[in-house]
Amino acid sequence: MTTLAAPGLSPASALRRLYFARFAFALVWAGLAFAVVDDLDAVAVALFVLYPLVDVGAAVVDVRASRGTGSPILLRLNMAVSLLAAAGLAVAGTAGIPEVLRVWGTWAIVAGVIQLVVGVTRRAMGGQWPMIVSGGLSVLAGGSFVAAASAAEPALTNAIGYAIPGAIFFLIAALRLGRAGRKG
Repeated sequence: MTTLAAPGLSPASALRRLYFARFAFALVWAGLAFAVVDDLDAVAVALFVLYPLVDVGAAVVDVRASRGTGSPILLRLNMAVSLLAAAGLAVAGTAGIPEVLRVWGTWAIVAGVIQLVVGVTRRAMGGQWPMIVSGGLSVLAGGSFVAAASAAEPALTNAIGYAIPGAIFFLIAALRLGRAGRKG
């Protein structure tokens, strides 16, 4: 059985597999979330907690896959931030939608900054422009989620929709990494 960071894979190949997996997960997650999240019930909270936990797992795979290509400090920081976000979302889920949006938005901002910086440091690898753009958009989206928490009737739908552009950017990055690998 192969893993996302199988021994012998180049960092670009391993990241390509990871990005395809993240694309698929984000689409499935968004579809499930849109289908079942009408209110902030246990299923909704579990889905919102799951998303940053998958981000932690992806960062672990990324650290293993990209050994020797730079410092893993930012990826480890992302793991910590995403673990805190998952815990924060579990707690916020008991308090209401505005609190979930505030935690989700704050996580999107911090994780977006990290994604942007990691993408910039990996530019030479190829396929990173979608990650750079995605990181920047994540910062903006996070700010909108925090702002939406103060709305008269805040909703989770925009926060769920946040996963779809992210999925598309992961797909584009995976495809670009494949093209970069064939050129190199």
